[in-house]
Amino acid sequence: MLSILKSLGLGALIAMASLPAIAAVPVGGVAIVHVYPHDPGAFTEGLFYLHGDLYESTGIPGQSNVRRVRLQDGVVLQSQTISANLFGEGIVNWGGEIVSLTWQDKTGFRWDLKTLKAKQTFHYTGEGWALTQDGKHLIMSDGTPVLRFRDPLSFKEVRHIEVTADGRPVSNLNELEWVKGEILANIWQTKLIARIDPKTGHVKAWIDLSALPESNGTGNPDAVPNGIAYDAEHDRLFVTGKDWPHLYEVHLLPPKAMAR
Repeated sequence: MLSILKSLGLGALIAMASLPAIAAVPVGGVAIVHVYPHDPGAFTEGLFYLHGDLYESTGIPGQSNVRRVRLQDGVVLQSQTISANLFGEGIVNWGGEIVSLTWQDKTGFRWDLKTLKAKQTFHYTGEGWALTQDGKHLIMSDGTPVLRFRDPLSFKEVRHIEVTADGRPVSNLNELEWVKGEILANIWQTKLIARIDPKTGHVKAWIDLSALPESNGTGNPDAVPNGIAYDAEHDRLFVTGKDWPHLYEVHLLPPKAMAR
């Protein structure tokens, strides 16, 4: 099952995932602002918002693609498939391109932002999970507690941070989004999003997605929360999950310290 494919370090994560175990880090929830349709067959690996549309990448060999999606109704406006033997992962925009990763194949792609046609293939070490950007660097997760800041053109690592909560490393950092000077990261196989300080790697707060119906079980063990997109112009935050039928615009509730 795909639910165990990315199990590296999962035991350590499970020990952290219950809220009492991360009590030193404040926890906030979400309130649903608006609900949008989402392709229930999209195994979401990457997501971002740009110029009124969503851009999404999906995983699973033979089903992986990069697509442009109309926010209002979830209609796929453009799509380009990834080679059938590859497992598509995270994406991010840079200039007139989309940069995308694959999971264990150490292969990335650059796609034309307007046409979604493949422009270039490149390679990297380690696994590829997710991408975002801070305006200067691409930021990459690889399933470990380390986030790597990479040069947008050469993809060479410039620096890295170790993500920690209450002094403990946080593994399984998945889909990423840069929001108001913080890195937001889905924690794979949990209902949590980490709000990460990009300078120190410290988790400043957790976002609990329990208010979203699909986060509480769909009968599909792989249908976990994964997908964060931010509309900076209108200050809108969107979240979804793998094979979820909905995408949610959410408002973050103030984080509160949890009693030990």
